[in-house]
Amino acid sequence: MKALSDAIRKRRKSLKLSQIELGRFAGCGPDFIYDLEQGKPTLRLDKVLAVLSILGLQLTLGPGKSGIEIDEKLR
Repeated sequence: MKALSDAIRKRRKSLKLSQIELGRFAGCGPDFIYDLEQGKPTLRLDKVLAVLSILGLQLTLGPGKSGIEIDEKLR
């Protein structure tokens, strides 16, 4: 979860978005963004995917516990 939370925080900051702005764009509150960036292990997947979409990130799942990669979409 640390890789995911770090990638989200880094991308949000590179886009110069506050947690409030990102939450508004993704349809969730700033508390959700805070929890996501802190690596909270129990979050709604639909909201996580909405945040990733706003940030232009893509979640790729693979086999094994360490099979999570975060990739930036090319736009």
